[in-house]
Amino acid sequence: MDAVDALLEIAALLERERASRYRAKAFRQAAAVLQDLPEDVRRDATRLRSVKGIGESTFAVIRQADEGGVPDYLVELRGAVEPELRSALRAALRGDLHCHSEWSDGATPLETMAEAARALGHEYLAITDHSPRLRVARGLTAERLRRQIPLVRELSGGGLSVLAGIEVDILDDGGLDQESALLEELDVVVASVHSGLRMDSAAMTRRMVAAVSNPHVNVLGHCTGRLVQGERGTRPPSVFDARAVFAACAENGVAVEINSRPERQDPPDDLIGVALSEGCLFSIDSDAHAPGQLSLLDHGAARAEKAGVPAARIVTTWGLDRLRAWAE
Repeated sequence: MDAVDALLEIAALLERERASRYRAKAFRQAAAVLQDLPEDVRRDATRLRSVKGIGESTFAVIRQADEGGVPDYLVELRGAVEPELRSALRAALRGDLHCHSEWSDGATPLETMAEAARALGHEYLAITDHSPRLRVARGLTAERLRRQIPLVRELSGGGLSVLAGIEVDILDDGGLDQESALLEELDVVVASVHSGLRMDSAAMTRRMVAAVSNPHVNVLGHCTGRLVQGERGTRPPSVFDARAVFAACAENGVAVEINSRPERQDPPDDLIGVALSEGCLFSIDSDAHAPGQLSLLDHGAARAEKAGVPAARIVTTWGLDRLRAWAE
């Protein structure tokens, strides 16, 4: 197989299993370097070994691919990484409203995220990097977000519309961590709680109801903030009056996100049931921080299907025109 394709597939598989971002990045970097190498350098093992960006592991993959085989490491990963789950609902999904690029805490450039979404057959992808308060994630100041918006939109093409968005922090008082006028310019606004997760129930309820009542908000992201597995450890869910929060979502046309990351599984199953009974819309999103994680939509689709969420109430099954009309 082609060596560049092998390197990129390895990177995507590492990303899907949420391995070290540095391992995945090394294979993506090697693929980029290899694409630009003159043929004589690529075919000369001694010179290839000395090229910056080509390490021992990536060199072995390149040589085995060039020799006509499927590299051993790729074979190993294909057997070890859980394959994508197939379901009718996953097939009905047409896009993704929550992902990150290297502008905040994602691993790759905007262009790479768009290319991966296009390869998956997405009709649309919203880039939703973090807002300024989340400094640990290099949240975007208003100035940086203004610079990003046109760069995001110009990536549209080849059957994919790339939407300008943000994952905006919900502040302690329910306000949003970005200028109102700038939120107005965006195609999609995902609002999430990232701090004060142990706030008492009454205060957290007021905070979330205020946020989803803001006319700029389209999606309530990973509503409990819980972690159930993974290298970051576990974290209990925030406590709030779910019925009150989801009733406010339904009243304001805000979709409740079914976050597809296996370490989140957020909302929990019982809260999906509450949101259903309150008449909420839903958005199945990957919350991808790397291209290979865009495929995690299958996990969210499986949970939604098991919970009996009708496809018609999932905004990410809608076509682009309907989605835009709802978001506006």
